[in-house]
Amino acid sequence: MDFAHDARTEELRSTLLDLMASHIEPAEAVFEEQLAALDNPWAWDSTAILGDLRAEAKSRGLWNLFLPGAEGAGLTNLQYAPLAEITGRSALAPAVFNCAAPDTGNMELLHDFGTEEQKEQWLAPLLSGEIRSAFAMTEPDVASSDATNIATSITQDGDAYVLNGRKWWITGAMNPNATIFIVMGKTDPTAERHRQQSMILVPRDTPGVTVTRGMEVFGYDDHDHGGHAEIVFEDARVPAANLIGAEGMGFAIAQARLGPGRIHHCMRSIGLAERAIELMCARVESRVAFGRPLAEQGVIRDWIAESRVRIEQLRLLVLKTAWLMDTVGNKGAHTEIQAIKIATPATVQWILDKAIQAHGAGGLSQDFPLAKAYAGIRTLRFADGPDEVHKNALAKAELRRQQARRSL
Repeated sequence: MDFAHDARTEELRSTLLDLMASHIEPAEAVFEEQLAALDNPWAWDSTAILGDLRAEAKSRGLWNLFLPGAEGAGLTNLQYAPLAEITGRSALAPAVFNCAAPDTGNMELLHDFGTEEQKEQWLAPLLSGEIRSAFAMTEPDVASSDATNIATSITQDGDAYVLNGRKWWITGAMNPNATIFIVMGKTDPTAERHRQQSMILVPRDTPGVTVTRGMEVFGYDDHDHGGHAEIVFEDARVPAANLIGAEGMGFAIAQARLGPGRIHHCMRSIGLAERAIELMCARVESRVAFGRPLAEQGVIRDWIAESRVRIEQLRLLVLKTAWLMDTVGNKGAHTEIQAIKIATPATVQWILDKAIQAHGAGGLSQDFPLAKAYAGIRTLRFADGPDEVHKNALAKAELRRQQARRSL
């Protein structure tokens, strides 16, 4: 395994670091001011500063870096990993490069499973950044950690499908520019357990689709990336041509979508942890308590040392996972994908907690990005599957491997 940056990665990394330092991080406060001035606080992508930053990113060849095919930058997972880490330093950055969730996962899904007509109508404007999207799977009335529990019905009626059900925590859907929802529901409740579900494209303006409210995460409405909506579907009718893949493919498509999505989250989270360490070090060097700088306190130095060790361990695991995804495919890297999904939120949450503690009461405030980052990383322990589901699956696979070893 060789994790050294090749020439193209190094070139992109250098360009990206320059844009982050010269344009994006200095623009964070401006973005917040412009966002606060909007009539609709969830229409984050209509701010002038974001438009300017996106134009700059496009001019520097830093657009759709996440997508490996010809429609994107053509990067491998290992090439994209250090770039995604850099974008994770700023909550604004992924949107600047059109690499923000849930759009990235939806674009990958349409790229891999959409028809030519679906790609032309929805993928093309997503790739150009003209529209936004949402992925509607989680439901309030069932334990959605088991995706086979999904109860929303997708019933064929002639040349159309009719949807009925309720979804919540649908990220990005409060943004009025999220004009298309990818909805997962059941087309055949009598089929084999993993063949009951299907996915379908539902335009936002479809009669019977109602975005009822925004959800809050520890009191944050996350309007700076479109919020999290509760959506009701009442006899919402869409053309049969909007079905993605074939009936019964929904669960398999969801699993395919989550592989890249999980590693992208982990890559960005490492960048967030690096910024937290920087903030922690700057804070403890500038504050004096009990007659000496906080940086000279043993417990503080222990936090800093532990943070560095933990993030280096995590980065190596994520890079190994990226390398495996490139060399043996997502299925071959399944164990490692589960491992980074378990390890990353817990590790970064620990580092953020220490950074908050080092900042004192300021760490809990809006004056620093740490409190909101903590809420976001805590949410990641649910997103794309809760810790317990991944640990259970990982443990079962390990038991099987050990049993096979003993039988040799």
